[in-house]
Amino acid sequence: TDVAAPRSKSVCDFSSERMDICTMQGDVRMHGKSATVYVVSASDDSYRPENGTVKIHPYPRKSEEGTMQAIREVTIRWSGLDAPRCTVTHDVPAVVFSTGGFLNNFFHAMTDGLIPLFNTVREYDGRVQLVVTDYNHKWVDKFQDILTALSMYPVIDFDADDKVRCFPSVHVGTESHKEMGIIPALSRKGYTMTDFRNFLRSVYSLKREWATPVNRTAGDRPRLLMVLRRKSRAFANEAEAIAAATDIGFEVVLGAPEAMSDMARFAEVVNSCDVMVGVHGAGLTNLVFLPRNATLVQVVPWGDMSWGANAAFGAPSADMGLRYVQYEPTAEETTLKYIYPRDHAVFTDIASIHRQGYGMTWAIFLNGQNITLDIDRYRGVLQQIYHDSVMANPSFN
Repeated sequence: TDVAAPRSKSVCDFSSERMDICTMQGDVRMHGKSATVYVVSASDDSYRPENGTVKIHPYPRKSEEGTMQAIREVTIRWSGLDAPRCTVTHDVPAVVFSTGGFLNNFFHAMTDGLIPLFNTVREYDGRVQLVVTDYNHKWVDKFQDILTALSMYPVIDFDADDKVRCFPSVHVGTESHKEMGIIPALSRKGYTMTDFRNFLRSVYSLKREWATPVNRTAGDRPRLLMVLRRKSRAFANEAEAIAAATDIGFEVVLGAPEAMSDMARFAEVVNSCDVMVGVHGAGLTNLVFLPRNATLVQVVPWGDMSWGANAAFGAPSADMGLRYVQYEPTAEETTLKYIYPRDHAVFTDIASIHRQGYGMTWAIFLNGQNITLDIDRYRGVLQQIYHDSVMANPSFN
């Protein structure tokens, strides 16, 4: 049966560089297979486009035209005349978002998927229906624990749904502010990354909220997690780097790619550590599970990659209450020196490589090199972090 048709309140925001979003309240109907949302009635003061239609790609990479073209478009119509009759009536809001794009990558799963979703739906305390377009079974299964904590209802596959669902409100798109972060002043409920991290701690029953200095005289050692890569941006002298950290006094924990496949278990491992070290890449996204006051050491690949590395993990670390150290290898520490002569643009005119487009940057500086750490230099960085990770005066608690 049709739901009652109260006057609807609609608000759309197209000002963000990351995302277009629309929220409609009242008599709002949704047909997944046709990717259409119908606003049956609208109050005089609500937003209404001139032609009565808005189209949104519900994925927060608005400025990346190629990415957005691959995201299914959702059409919102402000007209009661052609609205189909309801076949299912819900008494909770719906939020429509995409699991397409880059969400198979853990960094993007967080920054494009889960953080904006948390920012959008957490206020409903589970009483919200998640509706997914570009439905990715693998993604939904991997993050089922988080999705279940955000919504008490099974996720709806928007693309395959032939029902006409009626909701008291529908939100198309999620509220995304920046890479790996939430800006509290822009969040409707003032959420912070501390709120998000506390939410994750609850979902995975993580024990440590804070990293505190260990008592060396009691035989305790701070735990250092090395995030290891295998295909690119790997530590070419991994064994030496592990030995150096162990000699300094750390208990070294190895985070190989296969260990990260069980997300719940690996979250516990990360949460047990005081320091995390790794070359720039998706594995560093596990910083969301570190306890507050822990230290992230990001090794930035050769090739003037500092800005992107800092935007992805450096700046977000502060929002998460973490300490941050950025290690930038010299030309002697990149394996690119075995591929290109020293008078090549890879070493003498890096900007000219970047000007050739992201594909070239990816091929050479991200996918084309490993890092051979200068162990003496690396040891110096770790010694300072170790000093900060043990009790200055073990007799004083």
